[in-house]
Amino acid sequence: MPKMTTFSEYDGLGLAELVKTRAVTPGELVEAAIDRIEDHNPTLNAVVYKGFDDALRQATEPLPDGPFKGVPFLIKDLGISVAGWPRTHGSRFGNLIDAADSGLMARYRSSGVIALGKTNTPEYGITGTTEGARLGPCRNPWNPNHIAGGSSGGSASAVAAGMVPLAHASDGLGSIRIPAACCGLVGLKVTRDRNPNLPDGYDYAMGNVVDHVVSRTVRDSAAMLDVTGVPEPGAPYPAPPKDRPYLEEVSRSPGKLRIAWSSETPSGRPIDDEIQAALERTVALLTGLGHEVFERGLGVDYRALYASRGAAAAANFAAGMARLIEEVGREPEPDELEPLTWASLKAGRRQTGADVMRSLQETRMLNYKTLAAFEDIDVYLSPVMGTTVPEIGHIDPVNLEPKEVNRRQGRVFPFTPPFNFSGQPSMSLPLEMSANGLPIGMMFTAKFADEATLFRLAGQLEKEAPWAGRRPQVWG
Repeated sequence: MPKMTTFSEYDGLGLAELVKTRAVTPGELVEAAIDRIEDHNPTLNAVVYKGFDDALRQATEPLPDGPFKGVPFLIKDLGISVAGWPRTHGSRFGNLIDAADSGLMARYRSSGVIALGKTNTPEYGITGTTEGARLGPCRNPWNPNHIAGGSSGGSASAVAAGMVPLAHASDGLGSIRIPAACCGLVGLKVTRDRNPNLPDGYDYAMGNVVDHVVSRTVRDSAAMLDVTGVPEPGAPYPAPPKDRPYLEEVSRSPGKLRIAWSSETPSGRPIDDEIQAALERTVALLTGLGHEVFERGLGVDYRALYASRGAAAAANFAAGMARLIEEVGREPEPDELEPLTWASLKAGRRQTGADVMRSLQETRMLNYKTLAAFEDIDVYLSPVMGTTVPEIGHIDPVNLEPKEVNRRQGRVFPFTPPFNFSGQPSMSLPLEMSANGLPIGMMFTAKFADEATLFRLAGQLEKEAPWAGRRPQVWG
């Protein structure tokens, strides 16, 4: 068969259908994806480990009969272990070769995907931009002078550039939704413990961190969650079950939803005018679709909520680093960690047991207020970001002082963390574009465990405000 020049025009399920009907082979899809990576990665720095030989070999072997059989896939270089592949966490310290697949990696494989490599991430996934000393900056396919978001920036950049139709991502404070917004993709932070990673994961930051994918279509996100979002035997905190496959929800009518919206920020500072205008256009779109839409904030004390998480988050990072230090067999050298990482580690080591328990207690009580805001609404709408996509270097964890990094992050990424704390599903959709040609993501959050409503609404919006025809600068 001639070279597959239309590879990037298909979503994951579309490519799998080509394999099913024998229009293409998995090997041809892998070769097409490799070609895209080789064409665009020198500009974007999205793929940081190339497992091409493994992928080509796997493509010749029997594959699981999952919904993505034969579809090329990429794994974020953080958290997930892939047998025989390096795991760097985006850091100069603690680079390891994993002996076995992690639990979630086994589930990805069961979907039929073929793993091609690993994607760029900032050091330990700390920042909302993918710029690090170990792996270098990842760039946005819409304009390589701008960030791809973080910490799943490599995955988002790769998908937006058409290297693969979907890729693994993870979200602890917005790290799926932020890069999805920056790169014009669908990015769902799933309900806490919806995607188990047992026997690995160590409770993933007490439930704050979740794994899923970034994709160009809603249906790819839904179909992958149908495969991975199944309770693990013995899972201590399984998410409530769903009523039907999520893929079916995408084509179902959402009905008339009660949707509250707000642009309130923790600091009280207004968001950029361009983001506010995009939000108001989204409100008008939803109203025109027949939904009951009204302006109302969450009514939570953001400052108290964010402050409550400090001690527990710091201690959790220190605990994770302690496990890594045990694996490596030594402490990191001064030049092996970036300034923000050192500051985070030192802060974590200062926490007492009482500090951590108080932190967890305070967050738990404040989460009640977040969840209570959803008692009479179906969905809460806000932007993903408070500004348009910044340029590379604006949030620079390598060269800026840690306090300045966090100050700038608070301005650019004010909206995503509360729903990591409360565990609710929250989705970024690429509904708008900025005047300078970069995507603007809108964030839709539902009740705890109610991904179904998000998939129904997203399916409706994908039809009414389609983004599939937009192509980034490097697409050609």
